[in-house]
Amino acid sequence: METLAFPLLVGLIGIALLFDFLNGLHDAANSIATIVSTRVLRPQYAVFWAAFFNFIAFLFFGLHVATTLGKGIIDPGIVTPHVVFAALMGAITWNVITWLAGIPSSSSHALVGGLVGAGLAKTGFSAIVWGGLLKTAAAIFLSPAFGFFLALMLVLVVSWTFVKRTPFAVDKTFRHLQFVSASLYSLGHGGNDAQKTMGIIAVLLYSQGYLGGEFHVPFWVVIACQTAMALGTLMGGWRIVHTMGSKITRLNPMQGFCAETGGAITLFVATHFGIPVSTTHTITGAIVGVGAARRVSAVRWGIAGNIVIAWVITMPAGAAIAAAAYWLVDLFV
Repeated sequence: METLAFPLLVGLIGIALLFDFLNGLHDAANSIATIVSTRVLRPQYAVFWAAFFNFIAFLFFGLHVATTLGKGIIDPGIVTPHVVFAALMGAITWNVITWLAGIPSSSSHALVGGLVGAGLAKTGFSAIVWGGLLKTAAAIFLSPAFGFFLALMLVLVVSWTFVKRTPFAVDKTFRHLQFVSASLYSLGHGGNDAQKTMGIIAVLLYSQGYLGGEFHVPFWVVIACQTAMALGTLMGGWRIVHTMGSKITRLNPMQGFCAETGGAITLFVATHFGIPVSTTHTITGAIVGVGAARRVSAVRWGIAGNIVIAWVITMPAGAAIAAAAYWLVDLFV
């Protein structure tokens, strides 16, 4: 087993928490894009709202996603500090590239790709836990489809229910309800995304013998990851807010409520079953769903198509960067 000096171990945990912070920074738009674009909350208030619910998410969800990331993507027996470092470098590098470009790609799948790339670089295909990887890969397509369908159905149900109300009354009602839907979505975001970094830190501690021979997630890791995620959300991600909140389709408060609620339900289900889904994919699918419910031409399909392309290349890009990082570290260390 490759052992690491304690100061270096602390440094590597710090890098993992940096990824978690960047995840919150990168994905803040997912939590607040709809409530900001509908002008229910100003951006500076929306990020505080989202960060609070990001942080308290651990009170509501089990740690199934953390377990999947920790031992369900690559074999925990082959995990070394070099593997963890390379995986984080792959994910962080891709996150920074897409954040600077304003592309709403998936931090989750960048991290999964990083793990896969680092594992392949170390031992080849024997490193891969195919069941967990295929489940995660399937979620690339299923989570936005599920979000799309739920949001579309919600728009139709709500429109029928409020058909006799005036537009002003409907708008006023859903301006209040959007506080609830945004809270639920931020809760789901914190519950699913922060757990991915928990899994990385836990498997690192496991590989170094700090977990007593049995994989689990210590409580201090839970709190540290939820805090890093919330702080990242506070910093915002305004380039991506613009893409998510207005470039794909224009939203009113009723549509914002339906998009956030459809996305939140999707995240709750995925988190319950331990599936590390992309909050970016989920909310994008839901936003497209509410736009398509109005009329197909209301969705800017060209922009949505560019986002889908970014989804497809995220995991391979994260894997390639991580593999290169592993070989470089192996060459010089």
